[in-house]
Amino acid sequence: MTASTGSEGTALAPRGVRPRARFGTPLVGSAPRLMLLGSGEIGREVAIEAIRLGAEVIAVDRYEHAPAMQVAHRAYVIPMTDRAALRALVESEHPDVIVPEIEQIDTNELVRLESDGWTVVPNAEATRVTMDRERIRRLAAESARVPTSRFAFADTLEEARRCAADLGFPCVFKSITSSSGHGMSVVREPGALARAYQEASEGGRVPNPRIMIEEFVRFDAEVTVLTLRHWTSAGTVATTTMAPIGHARPGTLYHESWQPAEFPSPVGDELTRIAVAVTDRLGGIGMFGVECFVRGSDVLFSEVSPRPHDTGLVTLASQWNSEFALHARAVLGFPYSGPEPTSPAAAHVILSPGTGTAPTFGGAFRGLSLPGVRLFLFGKPEGFPDRRLGVAVARGSTVQEARTKAAEAAHAVESTIRFERAAP
Repeated sequence: MTASTGSEGTALAPRGVRPRARFGTPLVGSAPRLMLLGSGEIGREVAIEAIRLGAEVIAVDRYEHAPAMQVAHRAYVIPMTDRAALRALVESEHPDVIVPEIEQIDTNELVRLESDGWTVVPNAEATRVTMDRERIRRLAAESARVPTSRFAFADTLEEARRCAADLGFPCVFKSITSSSGHGMSVVREPGALARAYQEASEGGRVPNPRIMIEEFVRFDAEVTVLTLRHWTSAGTVATTTMAPIGHARPGTLYHESWQPAEFPSPVGDELTRIAVAVTDRLGGIGMFGVECFVRGSDVLFSEVSPRPHDTGLVTLASQWNSEFALHARAVLGFPYSGPEPTSPAAAHVILSPGTGTAPTFGGAFRGLSLPGVRLFLFGKPEGFPDRRLGVAVARGSTVQEARTKAAEAAHAVESTIRFERAAP
């Protein structure tokens, strides 16, 4: 897949992020300050890459010892849905750039902070739109004019029943706040509607009685197109797409991904067109993860995240610059020339087998004995069923070889996880 490079067009211009000519030194006043709102495994990799570029990193999350906190220069625990606490921390730390990483943030306060002169990436409105399934679906279908599945929204169980009847069974119930599969379920018959509505309205990252109902798409492949809006060496903003990433979700949560996912040229071109149309409409600077369904020769837009994507963990093996390195480079104001060659690679999650604290991991010796394998353990202080505690990434001569090795390494570690202390 090739780069798609162009001018701002109708996109929102980047606010506050400008081309940077000099690096800095942390903790002595000369480094740019990057504040992560959300400090999970995605934030940790962004923090590491930002530190490599001389940034001073402040990690923020709702619990202590989150993965990015373990590598950042400073860390804070606050409820990021509390707008007063969020503003107080921003005004205290004076970050040069605010980088949202999770959904549980008061996005309206981010808009207000940006209007007061603080820099939010990719921009505050893009963050608010993409974390709200209704806003982003309407932007995609009505503004960017890209094809999507049929969808509806409901505020009550009775409204949800009517929407489901109109869309037909099976259909998919989703929380209104984009939340990496949490609060999502497939409804196959009317008797399951009440439970699905409860899960969507209460089980998402942010509880909300308004939910999204979507037609069930019988797709051939689920694809992420990592899309970077960045500065060029000429000082203009360009949009570059990476090779497509295929991924599998046995349930509703990310389980494995691989890159490149091969498609005929017309499908690849349409994936690029949709990714560029949506992200250029959102504007700003940084990495986006654009999710699409491929059905035969048709491509349907599904969702987009305004930051590195969990399926993009595969880029820790497949690309010279991972999605995290590219995001850090863009939001700190450094240029990029791409896309770059992609090596066949895969990633497979390492899941918690149960509930407990202080997880310990065996099986690493066996996993790392496989050639071309790397393990990333996230350092999360506690586990619960299906929580990601790590990921195995692998390279191979083919994508299938890489998938086999990544799965073997991940299962070797996963099957040996133990907890040192019982959960309280």
